[in-house]
Formats: sequence, structure tokens, C-alpha cells
Amino acid sequence: MKKLLILIPLALALLAGCNKNVFYAEEQDVDERGWNMTDGRLFPVTVTDSIGVYNVFLDVRNSVNFDKANTFFFITTTFPDGSKAYDTLECPLADVEGHWYGKRTGRYVDNRYYFRKHVIFPTTGTYYFNVTHGMRDTNVVGLKSVGMRIERATPTQ
Repeated sequence: MKKLLILIPLALALLAGCNKNVFYAEEQDVDERGWNMTDGRLFPVTVTDSIGVYNVFLDVRNSVNFDKANTFFFITTTFPDGSKAYDTLECPLADVEGHWYGKRTGRYVDNRYYFRKHVIFPTTGTYYFNVTHGMRDTNVVGLKSVGMRIERATPTQ
């Protein structure tokens, strides 16, 4: 019993330490039955550090029934001063034989993609990342969620 009382706090401390570099993380569901290309997901990120270095990721969760090997996303970044930047991100989901990349849990597959490496936010304030799918079909069936994750970069990243 004493060993258990010692191991539980140790395990909790280790788990808490795993996310020490996470600055921002949010995931938003999309309509798995059909995500319309005009229905963006907005991620507001308040930045108070204009000298830190960060890595920005896009998290994608898709159904194992998703019939595409890759997907494209349009990401519009609105800066605190109102200016905008537009990007397209291709996310490979499966190899040519149809084997899923990423981590499969049940009927879903999770992947994380670099959107930007070694980013320094030029000014403090709120940045808005609007994510829409960039596929040819107006409605994409089989995507479950998209997420934005921003981590403080370490010297080895």
C-alpha cells in the first residue's frame, strides 16, 4: 500500500511534466457526415511573448472509413493588426497500399503535422487561425476533428 501511495504522485508528476512545452492546444469536431468547405474552425491564440520560438502543428482525426489517402487544409492566419496570411497544408493520411499513418484507436486515426517550425510571433496580441478543408469535394465525409497545437521549441527541434 505504501508503494502505491508513492507511485501515484510520481506518475502524476511525470504526466504533468510531459506537456510543459505546450503553449496552446485545442481540438474542434467537424461534422463527420459532411464537413462543408465554408465551415471553418477558428482557433484564437493570445500571444504575450514576442521573442519566444514555437512550433505550430495541425492535428487531424479521421475515420478509418475515410476514402482519401491525403487531405488538404487552407489556413488563414489573422494577425493582431488585422493583416492576414494564407497557407495550404497537405496532410498524408495513408500509404499507397492504404495503411494508415498515425495512431489508430478504434475507428479513428490521429495524426499531427508541422504547420510551421521555429515561429517567432512578431507582436503580442491575439492571432486567429481559421482552418478549412481544401478538398475538391464541397463536403468531405470522414474527418472527425482538427486541432491546433503550439509548443515552445527546444534547441533540438
